[in-house]
Amino acid sequence: MGLAYKILYPIVSIMTFVIMMIVDTVFKLVYKDKGKIVPTVTEQLLLIPAVTLSQKIRSRELRAEDVMSAYIMRAKEVNPFVNAVVGEQYDQALRRAQELDSSLDSLTPEQIEENYSESKKPLLGVPLSVKEAFSWTGMANTSGIPSRKHLRSNQDAPVLVNLQEAGAIPFIQTNISEACMWFESSNYVYGCTNNAYDTTRIVGGSSGGEGCILSTGAAVIGVGSDIGGSIRMPCFFNGVFGHKASFGVVENSGQFPLASESAMALLSTGPMCRYAVDLIPCLKVMAGPQGSAKLKLDAVVELSKLRVISVPDDSGAMLVSHVDPELKKAQQKAADYLKSQGAMVSEQYFSKFRASLDMWAGKMNLCDDGPSFASLMSGDDSGQGHVNCFTELMKWTVGQSTHTLPAIALGMFDDVGPRLTRKTDLKSVQILNALRTELLQLLGDDAILLYPSHPKIAPYHNHPIFTPFNFAYTGLFNALGFPVTQCPLGLSREGLPLGVQVVTAPYCDHLSLAVARELEKEFGGWVNPGTCS
Repeated sequence: MGLAYKILYPIVSIMTFVIMMIVDTVFKLVYKDKGKIVPTVTEQLLLIPAVTLSQKIRSRELRAEDVMSAYIMRAKEVNPFVNAVVGEQYDQALRRAQELDSSLDSLTPEQIEENYSESKKPLLGVPLSVKEAFSWTGMANTSGIPSRKHLRSNQDAPVLVNLQEAGAIPFIQTNISEACMWFESSNYVYGCTNNAYDTTRIVGGSSGGEGCILSTGAAVIGVGSDIGGSIRMPCFFNGVFGHKASFGVVENSGQFPLASESAMALLSTGPMCRYAVDLIPCLKVMAGPQGSAKLKLDAVVELSKLRVISVPDDSGAMLVSHVDPELKKAQQKAADYLKSQGAMVSEQYFSKFRASLDMWAGKMNLCDDGPSFASLMSGDDSGQGHVNCFTELMKWTVGQSTHTLPAIALGMFDDVGPRLTRKTDLKSVQILNALRTELLQLLGDDAILLYPSHPKIAPYHNHPIFTPFNFAYTGLFNALGFPVTQCPLGLSREGLPLGVQVVTAPYCDHLSLAVARELEKEFGGWVNPGTCS
């Protein structure tokens, strides 16, 4: 990387700067004055964390039916703006809420505590949003692939089973990117999802519908999955909290497409929440007793004993955008706040971070024990189908393809790329392993890493086509296998969410989750659309 990098980097940087300056100008002109903000949340029931809702339903201060009705009304109000809800069970959810109320009304406080205690039902009566990629009995499970439009799930994903056993009531499912492998949630089954803070902006992907519906106030907790940033980018672009858990903590099965056995180490199912206080309860439920036992979620974290390493950027990767100055400033404020609370804070750069994209791609390419992406695009669960992406590209140019351009491009690369890049992939994984060893030694069990969530603040629709490699800021930690909590840090000058990734060593999730609570106290967490940060 040495001499070639030194020669090519300035040339590529200048070319990229000029091209992107032109592209950015065009996008600003195209979308000028077209953005809308969703109506501000005014219903007080929608401004209560999930754990508090559960407590109030259990104590009979609130009725589950009233809570569910409020969320259904809000979803109906905002969805014409954002197109995040792609499936619903409003009637069934209301009926389950009514049945819960009837059951609770018939019991004494002692009986309620015996049957519906916080330890047994920590999410009692809480409305739940579900990413469409997860199987949910009777609901679609297309993952944005047109050939799967006719399919309906005949069982619930394990994570959904756990959440319902904890008392949560699923009521909506949300949009995704095609086959869950792009960071804009747009497909030819459901269309494109818009950002609640500016409808001309993206919501991220693949769990973009989840991030969006949480930000509108039409959901309080949701389910996402993350193989390259699919929880964290949507949470960042939409100003909410999310957690990519350590490997093996939450069961990944029950979603389409499901990663191959070797790629499973990069995939994480986890919670997406409007309030930081809900992250740990949701993670405990999703993980179940066996998964939770791998973590120290009840451990007390003292900021005065915490080390914080703030990494401002990737040290200059080619083909990846420079980090927006507003994001760097927000991250510095987060570091300064943690320092004021007694944490030991330092700033550090890692030259190996320049190879983030190569390390993620190399790791993925060497996971060759599953179907190709072009096979997944066919929508065939058996992995035997195949889409000719070169033909689809020709059809796309004349408006005849049923597949999105990012999916077609990824399918084309996946058909030929891994065979051409195997030597490079092996070298990239060697760098990855060396970096992992270095970071494990650095972080230990008492440190976190602050790192930008993405180099750009919520881009305009379709803009990611010109910056396809910017996901490397999140993808790196899938390749490393490190847990990450995504935290909002207020709004930008343009009223769009800012945020930061909080990274820890494997199975030290409790550290980043505790920091999320602290950052929420200082920076306010989620910002109600249409209000000031």
